[in-house]
Amino acid sequence: MKIIKFMGMSLLASSLLLGAASVADKAKNAGLKAIPTDKAELMKLIDPNKTISPERLKLGKKLYFEPRLSKSGIISCNTCHNLGLGGVDGVPAATGHNWTANPHHLNSPTVYNAVFFDKQFWDGRSPDLEDQAQGPMQAAPEMAAAPSLVEARVNSIPAYVDEFKKAYGKDVKVDFVTITKTIGIFERTLVTPSRFDDYLNGKEDALSDAEKAGLATFIDKGCTSCHTGIALGGSMQPFPAVGKFKYANVGDFKGDKNGMVKTPTLRNITETAPYFHNGTVWDLKEAVKIMGETQLGMKISDEDAAKIVTFFKALDGKKPEIVYPQFPESTLKTPKPDFK
Repeated sequence: MKIIKFMGMSLLASSLLLGAASVADKAKNAGLKAIPTDKAELMKLIDPNKTISPERLKLGKKLYFEPRLSKSGIISCNTCHNLGLGGVDGVPAATGHNWTANPHHLNSPTVYNAVFFDKQFWDGRSPDLEDQAQGPMQAAPEMAAAPSLVEARVNSIPAYVDEFKKAYGKDVKVDFVTITKTIGIFERTLVTPSRFDDYLNGKEDALSDAEKAGLATFIDKGCTSCHTGIALGGSMQPFPAVGKFKYANVGDFKGDKNGMVKTPTLRNITETAPYFHNGTVWDLKEAVKIMGETQLGMKISDEDAAKIVTFFKALDGKKPEIVYPQFPESTLKTPKPDFK
């Protein structure tokens, strides 16, 4: 009896291990990819053009938090993409200059892991983070700063000019493109490896049985048709695809000229409510059910939605340690804040 019992337990353990391995294999076969653990491999992905250096990272971080890059002098990149709040602002529509909400009722997407996106912005109009950084800075409802103002503010502060010389060489031209490019370089490092990555990289016990079941449900329902790759998102997809989006009347955003919308990343998704491009849903389980209706043409039950949300918790990643920077002081030449 003891031998039979032992054999039964061994078979059960083996089946659980095989089941765990098969879910990981299933995930990989569905196109899900882990953030590499090897630093050199990761750097090839996030910095293919080898633009990152310690000096540029330090300067880019300062500029990311620098409110004087806005017309009012009080709004920074971190205002809408708060690194302490999952890389978002936690409100339905991005709110900027003079407390103006985005006129299209667009929600701020997270900056964490954005380096893995195919395109930037909800309509995919920017190819990379460096180019994307130029948009919000100039947009009237956001930072509302003309390139000439941004250049004047930075060049009026000798300490900043010195930092640019250290980062790019003594002949660097501190212009709008170089300033925003440096912010993008910093953003490339905002990567958040999670237990999900550990699991795909071979650590079987990185996920609980419930999280593995949720991952399997996520794949079986077809969610990976859009939420795939390292970011579990970031590509351009039709939205809505097969069903009506119940909150489509909030805002007037219709995607790009072909009706394509950037698929948001699911990494750290539990931290980035409200959801969808117009920030209309606060309940993650409701968001899953809506996606089933609009993108997959199916009704996802409360039970299955709960399983998928349980898996999402495994996507909460380890954030880079960020120390709020101290900025160099303004001078008499620094353009004054403007609230008009």
